[in-house]
Amino acid sequence: MSASHVPTSACGHDHTPHDFGVAFAVGVGLNTAYVLSQVIFGIRANSVALLADAGHNFGDVLGLLAAWTASALVKRPPTERRTYGLGSTSILASLFNAVILLVSVGGIGWEALQRLIQPAEVQSHLIIAVAAAGIFVNGITAILFLRGKDHDLNLQGAFSHMAADALISAGVVVAGIAIMLTGWKWVDSVVSLLIAATVISGTWNLLRKSMNLAMMGVPDGVDVPEVKQFLESLPGVEEAHDLHIWALSTTDTALTAHLVMPAAGATDEFLHDLSFDLHRKFHIDHPTIQIESGELAHACHLAPDNVV
Repeated sequence: MSASHVPTSACGHDHTPHDFGVAFAVGVGLNTAYVLSQVIFGIRANSVALLADAGHNFGDVLGLLAAWTASALVKRPPTERRTYGLGSTSILASLFNAVILLVSVGGIGWEALQRLIQPAEVQSHLIIAVAAAGIFVNGITAILFLRGKDHDLNLQGAFSHMAADALISAGVVVAGIAIMLTGWKWVDSVVSLLIAATVISGTWNLLRKSMNLAMMGVPDGVDVPEVKQFLESLPGVEEAHDLHIWALSTTDTALTAHLVMPAAGATDEFLHDLSFDLHRKFHIDHPTIQIESGELAHACHLAPDNVV
């Protein structure tokens, strides 16, 4: 049996991650400054809502730093020990981002429940001022990652969290106004719990996607039966088996498959066009194809679906 690897460069595909270094630097700087201001004014205002939002934003800073580091590592070339390079660091970064947010929100929720039982005095005017600044900071940061969110799970995580933070900050402003107008101290804790619920809701999907990629699962948006049907519809192909699809990074998807072609082996043109079509139809940029004649005397032991 002969194996043929189809390099994406042959088709002119560029799956090198775009440089978002400036966006990460600005995002980390703005959010770090904002977290510090939230902690300072949250303590002064005795507001668990502000401290809750600060804890959430601190998790985002850590997530941005991890994603920033990963975005640099994925650009390093392959080595003899790491033949796929360091692309999987972007998957680990998105997984870290999700985990750290879920851990931090647990502490936030617990403290909010305690304050709900025993409400404390808060300074509503400080809550409103600091949270209003958060709408600006988080909104600007979200915009920085807007153009990359549909192509990279790291950038999707950064954008989603920043956009959610802007909405959460708006909720804190509403809480501050409600406290100022009504004097209801419990509003601060209720908003904190709503913040926790919002973070969990948004982060769970990121955790699910990241865990799937870390376990070499098929990336979202790729339909394996559809890919198999496409391969078996190619001229001269009788069967496709040993089909595997997984993520090399948050931006690069790989595929391996055996194609049974009894009439003739695949030409360079066939492999070139196949690589192009896999990219165009399924966003698969790193295919490796093995061609087989299908002789019963030399049947492939990997043909059964239950064999890996």
